[in-house]
Amino acid sequence: MIRLRDIQKYYAMGQSRVEALKGISLDIDTGDFVSVQGSSGSGKSTLLNILGILDSSDGGTYTLDSTEIKDLTDKQAAEYRNRFIGFVFQSFNLIHHKTAVENIALPLYYQGVPRKKRNALALEYLDRVGLADRADHKPAELSGGQSQRVAIARALITEPSLLLADEPTGALDSQTSEQIMQIFRDVNQQGMTVLIVTHEEEIAAQTKRTIHLHDGDVLSDERL
Repeated sequence: MIRLRDIQKYYAMGQSRVEALKGISLDIDTGDFVSVQGSSGSGKSTLLNILGILDSSDGGTYTLDSTEIKDLTDKQAAEYRNRFIGFVFQSFNLIHHKTAVENIALPLYYQGVPRKKRNALALEYLDRVGLADRADHKPAELSGGQSQRVAIARALITEPSLLLADEPTGALDSQTSEQIMQIFRDVNQQGMTVLIVTHEEEIAAQTKRTIHLHDGDVLSDERL
């Protein structure tokens, strides 16, 4: 599914250069359920952005589904993201003037799916995350947990091969966090590869594998 070899990323800081990633090499198999942990500045977000094709590396190779991700145009990168990857963010990233159904259907709009079909699919996914009765609610009318479930439904509606979640429970209470993790477990059991960046030990403990980053390198890689 994912093959990283000697992935490096640098950032300019005045006259000096900061190494955000110092040569990461990892394999993540189809159907894996992985958490990535590390302190602030360890490289978690940088790694996630590269995996999500939101940023490119400065060295090494990234292969996704047998295709090397390299020198893509913005359009090509967007096509790969839309085809292979679903994103879930701590801040939800919902569009405030759109309803829950409209937010969930948005990725299908970019795929050219007709409105009637994409809204019907969005209703199915809304029901899947337990929010069928919130179809016409806008984000301001939803709780944090409900907003995150809408965001997950939006990530899942294109049936991605890879689900990337950046601190998806960071702003939620423990009960709601467990509901979110149950959704991740369910889609993983159905074969989807799930990777979660989290600082929460109790969240990482629910995944099958935990990768610890430290100063831009892999400190440990443990299967649980």
